[in-house]
Amino acid sequence: MKKFGTFGGVFTPTLLTILGVIMYLRLGWVVGNAGLLGAWLIIILAFAITLCTALSMSSITTNTRIGAGGAYAIISQALGLEVGGSLGIPRYISQGLAVTMYIFGFREGWLSIFPQHHAFLVDLLVFILLYAIAYKSADLAIKTQYIIMGIIGLSLVSIALAAGFGSMQYTTAEAARFGTYAGVAAEGSEKFWLVFAVFFPAATGIMAGANMSGELIDPRKSIPVGTLWAIGVSFLIYMVLAYWVARSASEAELIGNYNIMIERSFFPPLVIAGVLGATFSSALASIIGSSRILYAMGQHRVLPKGEWLEYQNEAGQPRNAMIVTGVLIFATMLLRDLNAVAPLVTMFFLITYAMLNIVVIIEQKLGLISFRPQFKVHPLIPIVGLVGSLLTMFIINPMISLVSWALMIFVYGVLSRRKLEVKIEDVRSGLFTSFAEWAAKHTSGNAFPQERSWKPNLLVPATDGASVQGAFSIIKDLAYPKGGAVLMGIGPGRGKRKDLDEKLRHLSQAFRKDNVHSSVAMMQTTSYATGVNLGNQALMASYFRPNIVFLNLLEPPEVVADYSAIITEAERLELGVILYAPHPRAMLGQQQAINVWMRPQGPQWKVAHAHQTQDLALLLAYKLKRNWNDAHIRMMTVIEDEEDRPKAQAFLHEVIELARLPIDETLVAVGDFKTHLEEAPLADINLLGITPGRDIDAYREIAVMVDTTCLFVLDSGHENIYA
Repeated sequence: MKKFGTFGGVFTPTLLTILGVIMYLRLGWVVGNAGLLGAWLIIILAFAITLCTALSMSSITTNTRIGAGGAYAIISQALGLEVGGSLGIPRYISQGLAVTMYIFGFREGWLSIFPQHHAFLVDLLVFILLYAIAYKSADLAIKTQYIIMGIIGLSLVSIALAAGFGSMQYTTAEAARFGTYAGVAAEGSEKFWLVFAVFFPAATGIMAGANMSGELIDPRKSIPVGTLWAIGVSFLIYMVLAYWVARSASEAELIGNYNIMIERSFFPPLVIAGVLGATFSSALASIIGSSRILYAMGQHRVLPKGEWLEYQNEAGQPRNAMIVTGVLIFATMLLRDLNAVAPLVTMFFLITYAMLNIVVIIEQKLGLISFRPQFKVHPLIPIVGLVGSLLTMFIINPMISLVSWALMIFVYGVLSRRKLEVKIEDVRSGLFTSFAEWAAKHTSGNAFPQERSWKPNLLVPATDGASVQGAFSIIKDLAYPKGGAVLMGIGPGRGKRKDLDEKLRHLSQAFRKDNVHSSVAMMQTTSYATGVNLGNQALMASYFRPNIVFLNLLEPPEVVADYSAIITEAERLELGVILYAPHPRAMLGQQQAINVWMRPQGPQWKVAHAHQTQDLALLLAYKLKRNWNDAHIRMMTVIEDEEDRPKAQAFLHEVIELARLPIDETLVAVGDFKTHLEEAPLADINLLGITPGRDIDAYREIAVMVDTTCLFVLDSGHENIYA
């Protein structure tokens, strides 16, 4: 596969795309309306936005290896395949539309010379010639562009000769003026921006060279150098041509005659040839660039049949991507009138510019050590490029701008659902980490307890993956959707520890698949209690630490024997505790009924808005209700004296009202607690309190009495059901 250098691969296609049909047929109109000074201001503004984006692109390309696809590859590597694809797909389609518009532009120029020729036949022959050159090889396309650049160069020589032989009949003082905008039907400053909107597409060709990124010898060097040189040379040409045409024709001639530049040239046929060459070269660069975008999206499986789209022949040409692109262009040619969708082409160029500047802004703000561009830019440059791109979009057409962004967001949504496998590393992880660190630092510096933002983050210690697997459902239901689970493996031997690590990582992946954030930590120790307690102590210093220790009675007896020590240490560290006692046969049952046992609050039975011992149990019951398809919650308490029943009942109702909890039923029982445990209303799970220091066997006995799965709960002191 032949690779190209800076001149042929970047400078030539970029320069020829910028020096397009607008230069020949609309620059005079711009000068006529805005005057020379206004036209220069428009050119400077347009090229300033383009230059800022080119500088941003240069910064990116000198920091990373760019594959095929140009801007699509850059954005995908930075923000992920979903964002890259959401831009790449509509931009590929719009670039196909651009090829058709360039063909139509060529036809208009051709018919001005040969009006008797059939319009569609001209379009068809030009399309066949373009496609044949592009399909044959990029090398042939580059050589063809050399010829076209020579023709455009001769057309500029013809204009220079006209200047030398007296075409500039007006003095500099007469030409250097602001225009009256006689050819624009608008009021006030809108006149200037309407003329700006007509000219700006001339400056949107800077991606032509970047689209060839996959076929450049050194894209890291060629894209910045070739693009910036092309912008500099074309800017100088536009400024000089504006000066020449302002001195060569009157305001009325400039506004009323789009061919004024052709007529005032020394040899008009050369300028006509330049017009034809400009449209042909722009079409050629677009057809090559669009097929490379499609090829790159095929490589990353952004589109269906990606393995077919990424096929290359022996010469390295993306044949199948070329076939699809050819079909797209031919289909759009049959529409015959693209005026309705033509603004979309410019809009997706501008969205591309905006996204490139956003990438640089993000990279600079993150301050990652991996962002070490050889070409550094001032932080203001991407900001100016971004703001300029967005403003230009809405100046040109606010409605089409909104439609373009909406289309991009829609495609992003579709690609996000496909859960694309990222083959290239992007900076999203760094971006998310930066946000998380910022939030964590601000949260840790907050003197107030985070009761309103509380969510269950479980630490699940385990000596065997089977115990976690058996508790998988209850852990998921307690944590989903905003909580998490840290699976902490406790193991002595290296071999056994490796097996446990693999099992826990598999389970952690299963939790993440069910939208529960999960991670794995390993502690190498022979003492279960020591491992858990040291792990809890160490995690206290982390930003996102667990707030509940989940202890599982499915663990072996020697492990369960350590639970009392773990509960005592958890209370000291102000961590909540869940002791899970599953029913050996019923497990979680039908997941339709939940009993929450409240400790008696006599003799006063007053609701305290500060921490109480029932907060965590009620919050967990609420989580289970939501995740169990609106299960029935019954809040219960046992009292010794019948006289306390009204107070207890009022207390339960006040808790429900103040806590805004969807409790379905309350029950106040009088008598012996153990008796009522055995006679408790049927439920799939019972939530009861933990008393620190109590023997673990006592909880087993309670679970047997209730004859259901039980969760024994100890508050940390940081939950608040009234928050």
